[in-house]
This record gives sequence, C-alpha cells and structure tokens, in this order.
Amino acid sequence: MSTRRDIIVIGASTGGLEALRHISSSLSCDLPASILVVLHTSPQSPRLLAGILQNYTSLGVEYGGHGGQIKTGCMYIAPPDRHMVIVCPSLLGLDSGPKVHYARPAVDRLFESAARHYGPRTIGVVLTGGNCDGTEGLRRIKEAGGLCIVQHPAGARKPDMPMSALRGASPDFCVSLEELGPLLTRLVESNGS
Repeated sequence: MSTRRDIIVIGASTGGLEALRHISSSLSCDLPASILVVLHTSPQSPRLLAGILQNYTSLGVEYGGHGGQIKTGCMYIAPPDRHMVIVCPSLLGLDSGPKVHYARPAVDRLFESAARHYGPRTIGVVLTGGNCDGTEGLRRIKEAGGLCIVQHPAGARKPDMPMSALRGASPDFCVSLEELGPLLTRLVESNGS
C-alpha cells in the first residue's frame, strides 16, 4: 500500500528566494499538499517574502502563525527571527528559541517537527544555502520513512547546504530546480508510489 505524501517542507538560505520563485511557479493551485518553507533571513527583514512568492503561484501563500492551521494547497513561510515548527498534525507553532546553525528560523527545527508529526507523509527539500542547516532534519525525515530531495549543488547559488545534505542525509533525489516542481507534483499526486 502506498503512502500519502502531503506535507512538503523546504529549507533554503543564500539564493533561496530565486529558487523558491522558480519552484512556486511550477506548482498548481490544486496540489494536494501543504508546503512549509524556512528561508534564512535577518531578524529585521521586512515581511515581504510571502507577497513576492504569491506573485509566482496560484497556491495560497502566507506567513505561518502561532496556532495556525495547516491547510492543503497553501504555502506557509517562517517569519523573520522565529522558528516555525509543527506542534501537532495540522497545527503550526512559532518560537524564539536559540539559533540553530546560526539561524532563526532554522530548517532543522521545521524538518525535525515534520518528521515527528507526519513521518512517511513528509517530503523534505534542501535548496541552495551557505551552511549545514537542514542536513540533520533531512536525516530525521528519512528515518521516519519520508522522502528527501536535494537541489543539485551545480545549480545552487551557494552549494554548501545541498552538499552537506548529500553527504549526511542520503537523499532519495538530487535534481535541478527545473526538475524539482514536476518531481514534487508527481510524488504528491502518485501518493509516493
């Protein structure tokens, strides 16, 4: 029996806005999944990312809120200087706990919470970025039976995060940005089979 894959968690840092725009534009509004995104930003960053990405997709895009419901067909962005986590199935949480790999929001925090609450339903994606954030979280997703995808380092503006994930998390797929959106759609719509 195949596993439903309906939670996509994405982590990025340097170059991530361009990568997220590309992926967003290739996803349909009726995608039967929820997407949660951590992009490393400065604590003083204006809350513009959701509005920018909304221009490239027909999915609903908004900042994650503490206690907010996770809905299918929506993309949730971690707000500046707050970790975004899943506190129980279908419910988001925000906290200002310690930085992880010098970052808040941290990719690992989101990924680990997705693995804990959604297990094999999770698809984790590590994109361009300049440290190792996301590697441990991707490993947790894999251990929980989820699928792991890494942007090919050759196409990443900053290859450190993808390279770390390739070395430390044994991802299921390593693909270009052009391949990523169609791959996510296929994995979600085929229920992971």
